[in-house]
Amino acid sequence: MNLKDGNKQVPRTTAAAAIVAAQEAGRRVAFTNGCFDILHAGHVRYLSAARASADMLVVGLNSDDSVRKIKGPLRPINPEALRAEVLAGLACVDYVILFDEPDPLTLIQALRPDVLVKGADWPEDQIIGADFVKQQGGRVERIALVQDISTSALIQLITERYC
Repeated sequence: MNLKDGNKQVPRTTAAAAIVAAQEAGRRVAFTNGCFDILHAGHVRYLSAARASADMLVVGLNSDDSVRKIKGPLRPINPEALRAEVLAGLACVDYVILFDEPDPLTLIQALRPDVLVKGADWPEDQIIGADFVKQQGGRVERIALVQDISTSALIQLITERYC
């Protein structure tokens, strides 16, 4: 559950404390991460499935600088504040945490989730944080992606139609 004031966008220390409290109450916490630049149906289905794997879903959101390092200088399309707001508006998301690191390992180690969720396009042995979560007694869930729906495909379609 999110904070009393309804703010789902929190620093990692706040989320870590909420996760500990949830786990002490017997609730399972899932974590996933991504850029979530232009939110689409594939993202919503993925996040809903991630939430179904546990009692709470925490989303690590790549900062603008982090996205540029991963996707190149023309991304993100939407700035981090707007991406975080859209994610926080989803009922299936309990917390959104921005991170600047090139990968989420430090964040995963700080949060210690019970379930680490990634898309099925990631082999488990390449999922960052999988070993750590499993060593802590957690598990890794790989969720099937929605075919033919991606942010890159949407950008290409918009470019072809309107530019």
